Amino acid sequence: MGIKGFVEGGIASIVAGCSTHPLDLIKVRMQLQGESNPARAAAPQPIHNLRPAFAYNSHSATLVAPPPPPATVRAGPISVGVKIFQTEGVKALFSGVSATVLRQTLYSTTRMGLYEILKVKWADPNSGNLPLARKIFAGLVAGGVGAAVGNPADVAMVRMQAGGRDYKNVIDAISKMARSEGVLSLWRGSSLTVNRAMIVTASQLASYDQIKEAILDRHLMKDGLGTHVTASFAAGFVASVASNPIDVIKTRVMNMKVEAGRDPPYTGALDCALKTVRAEGPMALYKGFIPTISRQGPFTVVLFVTLEQIRKVLKDY
Repeated sequence: MGIKGFVEGGIASIVAGCSTHPLDLIKVRMQLQGESNPARAAAPQPIHNLRPAFAYNSHSATLVAPPPPPATVRAGPISVGVKIFQTEGVKALFSGVSATVLRQTLYSTTRMGLYEILKVKWADPNSGNLPLARKIFAGLVAGGVGAAVGNPADVAMVRMQAGGRDYKNVIDAISKMARSEGVLSLWRGSSLTVNRAMIVTASQLASYDQIKEAILDRHLMKDGLGTHVTASFAAGFVASVASNPIDVIKTRVMNMKVEAGRDPPYTGALDCALKTVRAEGPMALYKGFIPTISRQGPFTVVLFVTLEQIRKVLKDY
């Protein structure tokens, strides 16, 4: 397999990443909805920004409490996408696509190629098959290594998708982060990225192989497009359920703005998780799940269908 596995996985990942990028952008925007900034909340507010505890009613000569602030309305994926299109233009739906290309080139090429190498290396010598437990372990290892390699592009992609920063492209984003926040900022949230990648890779690649093998062994379908689509969509669902909580925390940690002279909004992943749950409830960890599965499903389908076609083209090489 060697280099071939990296080439096949890399090409398939870039195609899948670019084709589903707008869905990923909507997911990031939804995950940031309702986020509070503890650093700003703790800072003293100007007097003109303070709401009075009570107001004087001249008609009844009594003090009455002011009306509560309006409740925050959570927007769904369609309304978020429409709002981005209306306020920022269609081009905004592809904000950070250069970072997606770099991320897939670094992260997905590494994880896909390494997984194939481990599959061959750890396969049963008699049957040639890889047991499910070994598939999961191979996915954990491959995902962790790939995430460590691709973290700078991941941070840049999240920030470019979130908006509010003046980045021309992924190289500009990485260079500005390194200059203003230090080189180590490129690995901000790396523990989350690695954990998420391990879970996604293990659940996505292992479940695809396992489901595909089950379909073929039971002669439910032939080894063709139908089998590939079925197995890949199921794998995308499994990966979405397993990874969404970590993905929410990763997005918020990577996107946080660290202001000079103030404590960062989050000191780490655990602090972010606790503050998110306390402020917004446990289900906040599944914010953006609909666009996550809406993106992860098509992404996984495009990934594996493209991968299978590339394997056919390159089978003689």
